[in-house]
Order: sequence, then structure tokens, then C-alpha cells
Amino acid sequence: MALFNIFIFPGILFLVVAGLWFEFVDRRMYARMQHRQGPPWFQPLADFIKLIAKETIIPENANRRLFVSMPVVALTATISAFFYIPLWSTHALYSFQGDSIVVMYLLTLPTLTFFLAGWYSTSLYSTIGAVRSLTQFFAYEIPLFMAVLAPAMLANDWSLAGIATYFTAHPLLALLNVPALGVALVTLLGKLERVPFDIPEAETEVVAGAFTEYTGRHLALFRLAIDIEVIVAGSLLVAMFLPFGLALPAWLGFLVYLLKITFVVAVIAILRSIMARLRIEQMVNFCWKILAPVALAQLLLNLVVKGFLHS
Repeated sequence: MALFNIFIFPGILFLVVAGLWFEFVDRRMYARMQHRQGPPWFQPLADFIKLIAKETIIPENANRRLFVSMPVVALTATISAFFYIPLWSTHALYSFQGDSIVVMYLLTLPTLTFFLAGWYSTSLYSTIGAVRSLTQFFAYEIPLFMAVLAPAMLANDWSLAGIATYFTAHPLLALLNVPALGVALVTLLGKLERVPFDIPEAETEVVAGAFTEYTGRHLALFRLAIDIEVIVAGSLLVAMFLPFGLALPAWLGFLVYLLKITFVVAVIAILRSIMARLRIEQMVNFCWKILAPVALAQLLLNLVVKGFLHS
């Protein structure tokens, strides 16, 4: 049963299918908002199969070992984080006190692999994209951590299952974390390098950013890791900020979970369609001058409320 949970449901196979499906949902919604038809439902899978079938080319001066291993590390980290997140109940597949910190750590690894992949490709465009990815990482990661810390502080629990259980029992308190949810959704755009924070891979400037030299199955694994990261990060946000429907029967809770993930993907698509790309210094200033103070204010508010509840 454990192997079924890890490899089939709600494990790797489910993540791959969900990642590809919600890539289609994101692209279709984004296209419709631009008055375009958008791709058919099977397009993400077709793109993945096409890349797998293509020849893999490794630059002559690249660090071959790191070049090949970075896509695998990115994919492994995102999949591993998923097992600690409660999805449609208050229980995760694996859970322990402090697993929220582990999940946040695992979700930082893909961005670091993007940087190392671009840097050791030894290509000018890849290096520029890699440096931009790392610069954005230092900008959005602190507000994101502070936003995720807020509900954990209020619940007085560092386990994602414990946090979900607390807010399921106290749903009105979850509404206090709405500002932190807004910060987390915006910083998620930076983590996924989506508009308006897509400067690391701006096609009109640096071709494909850190992935410029990647082809074939290695590029397919990177793209799959990003698709899965959408699901994992979205699942983390809905578990911490939208813990509604976790006490329902399993089948109904699963449908509610899919609706909540669809909401996250829809927000990403809407923000992509209404905003233009920011320059890297604008992105850094926005994160440190606006998002970080809002997240800090949320922490202070939750600290006051926590003191009042336990007084």
C-alpha cells in the first residue's frame, strides 16, 4: 500500500497527470483572456513526449555531471515535498513535527538547480538567466517564508497536518491570514518565474534563460518539474491558508481540493494576463518594500491574536 501511495496515488503518477493537466488549464485560461483559442487538452503531454524523443545535446564546455543531474534533482525535490502536505484531509502521507520547514526547503531546491544548470552551461544567455533567477530568489523567498510562517505561528504548530487540523477546527481564524495568502500568491509567481516576474527567461532578451542550452529529455524533466511545482506549491498554500473541506468524506474532499488548486492556477493566469514584465530591480524593490512589510504586519497581527487567545 505504501508503494502504491508513493508511485501511483496520491504519489508520482498523480502528480505528473495533475501537473500536465493544470499546465493545460493555465495555458487555456491565459489564451482565452487574450482572445485566443489556446492549446488542446493533450498539448502538454504531446510537448513532453516530443522533448523526450529529441536528441540531447550537451555544450562542449559545460560541466557534464551537473548539467545532466540538475533536472533530476529539481524533479526529485518537488515530488518529495508533496508527500508531507495534507491534501483532501488533515493527514499527509508522511508527517512529523517541523515538516513545514522541510517542505519550504525542498521547494527552494528547484530554483537553485535552475541557477546551477544555467551557470555550468557556460553560455552567456544561460549565465544571465541563472543570475537573474538567483537574484529573484533572494527577493521573494523572505516574504514567502514570512507569509507561510504566519499561520504556523497562529496554530502554534510546525507540522502542516497540525496547522490544517487547527484551522479546520477554527475556520474563522483562517480569515486572518488573507493578507499573507495574497503575499504567498504573488511570491509564487516569482518562484515559478511567471509574468510579471519572468525576467530570468525573458524570451525577447535571454532566449530561455537558464534553460537556453537544454534540449531533449533534460529540458522535458525541467519543464515537468516546474509543472509539478505548481501543484506542490499550490497544495501547500491551500493546506495552510484554505483548509476548508478537509473534514468531508474522502471523495468530496478530493473534489474540493481540485477546486482549490484550480483557484490558485486561475489566479496565476489572471495575474499573467493583466500585468507586464517587471525589470529585475523593480521586482526586488517590490518584494522588499511592499511584500515583506505586509508579511511582517501579518506576523505581528497573528502574534497579538495568539497572545489574546492564550491569555
